[in-house]
Parts: sequence; structure tokens; C-alpha cells
Amino acid sequence: MAAILSTVNYQLSINIIMRKIFMVLCVAAMAMVAGAQTLSSPDGRLTANVQLKDGCICYSIQMNGQTLLEEGRATLNCGGKAAKPKFSRVTSKREVITAPHYRQAEFTAEWKEMRATLGDGLAVTFRMFNDGLAYRFETSKKNLIIKDETAQWELPETAPTWMAFSTNKKKPFEMAFQNVYSAKPFGEQPSEMAFLPVTIDLGAAKMTILEADVEAYPGVFVCKDGSKLKANFAAYPKEMGKHPWRGMSFVSEREDYIAKTSAPRSFPWRVMAITTDDRQMPVCNLVYALAAPSRIGDASWVKWGKVSWDWWNDWNIRGVDFEAGINTATYHYMIDFAAQFGLPYIILDEGWYDSNKADLMNPIPEVNLPELIAYGKQKGVGIILWTVFNVLDEHLDEACAKYSAMGVKGFKVDFLDRNDQTASEMIYRIAETAARYHLTLDLHGTYPPSGYDRTFPNIINVESLFGMEEVKWAAPGTDMPLYDVTFPFIRMMTGPVDYTPGAMRNGTQKTFKAVYNQPMSMGTRAHQVATYVVHDSPLTMLADAPSAYLLEPEVTRFIASIPDVVRETRILQGRMGESIVTARRYADGSWAVGAMTNWEARDITISFDFLPAGKTFTATLCCDGLNADRNAEDYKIESFPVTSETKKTIRLASGGGAAVMVKG
Repeated sequence: MAAILSTVNYQLSINIIMRKIFMVLCVAAMAMVAGAQTLSSPDGRLTANVQLKDGCICYSIQMNGQTLLEEGRATLNCGGKAAKPKFSRVTSKREVITAPHYRQAEFTAEWKEMRATLGDGLAVTFRMFNDGLAYRFETSKKNLIIKDETAQWELPETAPTWMAFSTNKKKPFEMAFQNVYSAKPFGEQPSEMAFLPVTIDLGAAKMTILEADVEAYPGVFVCKDGSKLKANFAAYPKEMGKHPWRGMSFVSEREDYIAKTSAPRSFPWRVMAITTDDRQMPVCNLVYALAAPSRIGDASWVKWGKVSWDWWNDWNIRGVDFEAGINTATYHYMIDFAAQFGLPYIILDEGWYDSNKADLMNPIPEVNLPELIAYGKQKGVGIILWTVFNVLDEHLDEACAKYSAMGVKGFKVDFLDRNDQTASEMIYRIAETAARYHLTLDLHGTYPPSGYDRTFPNIINVESLFGMEEVKWAAPGTDMPLYDVTFPFIRMMTGPVDYTPGAMRNGTQKTFKAVYNQPMSMGTRAHQVATYVVHDSPLTMLADAPSAYLLEPEVTRFIASIPDVVRETRILQGRMGESIVTARRYADGSWAVGAMTNWEARDITISFDFLPAGKTFTATLCCDGLNADRNAEDYKIESFPVTSETKKTIRLASGGGAAVMVKG
């Protein structure tokens, strides 16, 4: 009897299982008939439901079964009409990405992917990672005009949102991509153009809107429209004009479409990074992972390093027997300073050629460039030259050939001030040509990186943030310490930042003043030192005058001792807008920890459990002095032994910071 009952129960179980499988298959079949599909993350935590609705690809995002994003919409307006999507089978993919020119030397990207054909040569691919969703359109057609693209997100009015708005009210698509974040509930944000990234707190997680692999296509701006956040794109330039000053080009007339393409292609990725802990944000790798791999072959010649820079301190050298300025003697002095502290570069910023004539091919008589290059080579210091994007582009092969042959190491390229299709094409054209001549690039006045630093590793830094130059003319109410502990969580998701730190004149919340010719930082000296660890910045400025650093040799040696080539990055602690604690492992095996706070003083406790067990290391700490709340230049440096079991509590002053170098 027991055997009979066992057989009956077994058969009942089989029937129940078969019915469940049948129901699942029916639901799946119904979904396919309805033109819908579900895509989950490799760990199963995130899901996206995708379908065609009202002529748009619509999708929602769920986390652990609960709706995170109610609806996103996507269309590519290039003629024709989207048909009912035919979804491919979901596939799982895994890629180990080697990234010698990134904040992680290697990382693994895992995702699930599906593709939907939409008819008329159009298709869309969705990828779901454990930390976000991405999609991109593609076309098999030639000679295609893209009239517009729809990308929009339905957001709750009460959702806290961080947006950086265009600073050009009349022509919002033409600006330097430098602004602080407006942190307000979505419903209270103004209906103005903002540039990416944008972060939205959806309660269970934060969603950050990004883009990746933006090649020969305009970048995204977004604008609030009722309950929706909608993408906007600069139209394709029809005619260009030129400003007499610097020879800078500008768009004088635009077409009635946003892009054109002459061959089948894929379009940029639209990315929604999902993070449940702010510490995940600065080390989110989605943009880099989705970008096209390197196109420059052997990149071993690309050298990261620190830079002595002239412009921020206004060539304000003291204690010398020559007239400081844009001249050979000043740059000799800068080379000597760089060599003394082991800095591999100096930059000759604007003025080394006649900007008003846009005469890139001829230095001014006061600057003997061949002599400076030879002197720098003798001292082990390379020279980087400033120029304007379109001016370099107009002399591209000629300038790269000439200055590479002279021994110049790269260009700091400035004032693109737009992100339309031809701007994107210019960046790729300049990067490809510069790489052929083994020239590195530091991009300023341009849109945030969208992975082009992976495609062209010779792009070793990018501005696109409200950097320290802004304190030279800071308006009342400007809050740099708040920004300093906000942008690493948002802007650094896209790639490296050229913040240009290193101020030796430092102000508290009470004593700070905006002085153009003798600028100071907001916050403490140790806050400045911490930037050299906290920032993803492969080409990092020492923005103050060499003479200022020579008067502070102890802190200058500390800054110079922080290695440049990163192999691993971890965020130990942090909350956006409050504080951040970052640990990095470098190519030489050493570690550093950097900590920064807003205007609120706080204690942090650093655990050194990232160190190998069973070994004692020497830690050297630069932190706020006891009186840093009154005098922001007060700091102290001390050394002590540490092991993997050590915990160290450090007081961060108002606007303060700390940095710890750990060596074996």
C-alpha cells in the first residue's frame, strides 16, 4: 500500500509540475504574441519588461519584484514605422575586460541580452547587467537621416534628483558642461536643459542616466516635461561661424535633423545604472564596459602623471630674478620644479601661441619651444601644449607631425563647447590622429566622456565638471566642498575628471574670497591633498605656482609621492553630498586612502583590512591640523605602522580631508 501511495503522489507531483510548465510556456507564448519580452539580470535581482506600445519601445524596470521605473520610452525617428518587435532568444554573456588605462586594471562584465527587430532595417538591443539596463538602436540602411530620437523616463514628482543645467540660457546646447548640481525633488526642478549624468533617487535604489559609445552622433541633454524626463539632442550643424578671439568656431545655423549616417551602424547606448549603495556609484563600470575597445593598438607609450600647470595661478611666481609670465624663463623654472619633485609633465597653457590669430603652428617669440623641450628632456619632464579644438582640427596632421617630431608629449584641447554629431566626430578624429603620432590628450570645454577614453586610451583626462578654476570667480553661495563630495558619485561614473587641484592658499567657509590672480580653494589644505586619491585623474594638475609649493615642501612631497597608475579602486565609505573615503592600489603595490567631507566636520574610521594579512606596513597620513577649522591651511603629517587589523580614527575639519599613503 505504501508503495502504491508513493507512486500516486509521485504521479500527482509530476502532473502539477507539468501543468506549471505548461502555464509558464503559455504565458511566454502570449507575451511573444503581444510583442513583449522580459529580460533579467544575471543575478536575477533586476528585470525589465519590454514591449511595443503606441509605436514606441516601452520598458519598465523592477528590482526584487517591485517596480523601480514605471516606464521608459524609446524610438528612433528615421522614416518608416516600427513593426511589432520580433525578439531574439535571451542570451547570457560574460567578458573579462583588461583595462590598463582605467581605475580598475581588470574587471568582469556580465549581462543578459536580447535583440528585437522592428522592421524597415531597424533593430534594438537590450542588455541587463547586475547594476543596470542599457539599450541601443541599430540600422542596416545606408544614407540615413535621423530626424530625432525619443528617450524618456516617467518619474515620481517627489523623487530626489541631481541635475546639472546648461549655463547658456539662449543656446543651451552650446556650453562647457560645467555646473553644480541642482538637488531637488523632480517635480521642483526647473524645465531647463540639463546635461548627463542625471541621478534620481527612486527609493529602493538610485538610477543614474548615462550614455556610452557616442560616436558620430549627438549626446543627450534632458529636460523635465511634466512627470517625464525627456531627452533632447542638438541638431546637426548646417553652417559654422568663427569668433575672432581664439579662432573658436561656433554653430551659426542648424539643420532640422539631429544626425546622418552613410552606412549601417549601431547608435549610442542609453544607460540606466541602478545602485542601492552610494559607494557603488564612483566605481560603476557600465560606461567603460559598453564603449568600443581600444583602436590604437599598443598603448604602452601612454604615460599618466602629475603636471605643473601655469594658468590657474596666473603665472604668479615669486622670489625669482626674472619677470614671470608666458616666457622661456618661467617655463625653465617650472621644469626645474617638476624635476625636483618627480612630476613627468608641465603644461604651457593659453598664450604660448597668438590666440587672437589662432596661430597654432608658431610659438610667440618669448617662448623658445625647442629649447624648452630639450631642457625638459634632459630633466625627464615632458611638455603638453594647450590649444583650441577646431584650431587643432584645422591643422591636425600638420600640427601632430610637427610637435611630435619636436618631442611634445601631447595637447590640452579646449573650447569645443557642444556635443552635436560633428563635435563627436571631431573628438574621434583628433584622438585617432594624435594616437598615430603618440600624443596624449587632455580634453577641456567638452562633454563628459562616454567611453571614448577606452576607445582611445591616449585621452588621459577630461574636464566636464565644475572644477577648481571656478573658485577664481566664484559667485556668493558657491559651495565647492558640497560639490566635491557630490560629483565623484555622479560624474565619475562616466570616466576621468580634470578638476585641477592643489591649492596652497586655502579658505574656510568664513575666510574664503574669490581672487582671480591669487586664487584660493574652499576647504582645507588636507582636502586638497585628498583629491589626488579620491579623483579618477590620470593626468593630475598641481594647479598652484611652483614657488607656492617650494614654500611647502613637506606637503608637496606628499602629493608627489602618491603614485599615478591605478590597479584597483574601492570606495570604503561614502554618502553623496556628505563625504567619501576611497582606497586605491597602485602599480607599484602601494595603497592610498583619500577622505573628504562637505562643510560639516566629522570623524571617520579607516579600516586597513584591504591590506594583505600577516605583514606590517608604514602609513603616512596628511590630515587637518587642530586649528584647520579656523585656518584652513593648518595640516599635519605623521607616520605609523599598520596591518590588516588596524583601524584609525581621523578628524575631518569643516571642508576638510585626509590622505594616507601605505607602503611596505
